[in-house]
Amino acid sequence: MDYFIIAMATLSGLYFHWWIYARIKRWMSRDLALSMAPDDTQKQAYMLDKLAQAQALKIKKSELQPWLQQAADQYTE
Repeated sequence: MDYFIIAMATLSGLYFHWWIYARIKRWMSRDLALSMAPDDTQKQAYMLDKLAQAQALKIKKSELQPWLQQAADQYTE
């Protein structure tokens, strides 16, 4: 029974760390996209759409900022 408790505590801890890492990664990407449209709600929606497109295309994190910056530069009202 002791090993079961230790295994469950370890697995719960590992899952929690993975979950919080995934959330923080998602928040950072979202904040990056929104930082490129500080006061324009339409541009913010556009940037969030482009972020979703980048995630669908599986753009790497190192390439995400230039990709989003290019999308922000192409934005027209």
